[in-house]
Amino acid sequence: MTPSILLKYAQLLVHYCMEVKPGERLYVRSTTLAEPLVREVYRVALQAGANVEVDLEFREQGRLMLTEANEQQLGYVPMLYGEAMNSFDAYLYIRAPSTCGKSRMWIPARRSCARKRLRCAAKILERTATRSLKRNLCQYPTPASAQEAGLSLEEYENFVYGACRLTDDDPVQSWLGTPLAAAHRGPA
Repeated sequence: MTPSILLKYAQLLVHYCMEVKPGERLYVRSTTLAEPLVREVYRVALQAGANVEVDLEFREQGRLMLTEANEQQLGYVPMLYGEAMNSFDAYLYIRAPSTCGKSRMWIPARRSCARKRLRCAAKILERTATRSLKRNLCQYPTPASAQEAGLSLEEYENFVYGACRLTDDDPVQSWLGTPLAAAHRGPA
């Protein structure tokens, strides 16, 4: 992956996908594996005038939470995440897994406790529906996600970047010419 691809990705995410405006608050969440893309998103969002908060999960953080935390801890909603879901203007989640099939490792008896952490999901959906929270989910190629797709990392990078039209001269213009873009932007 070249820095120019990551810069194009960041510009697409910040300017097109989330339409970040000056003074808006952007919450970026990912893993440490996506640090190169997070850095570019941070740069582009600052240039757009946004106030940016970054939350990076480290390798095996989720597994440790599920195996070591008590019921109270499993139900705790991290303060920054809760604040972001309740009052930030934009939320970007960059998927960058370090292992395959993370959700399969959940201990069934602890799932109900962990669901308490997801209660703000209803708030997220409500805010997304009204566009008071602009959110986006994207993929950052990692060895684990490439393995899950049955591809080499290079093949998977080419797939992700091609699917996002980052190999085009102007990815935003490429997206604007699609029927999906018309639906996203609404009627003229």
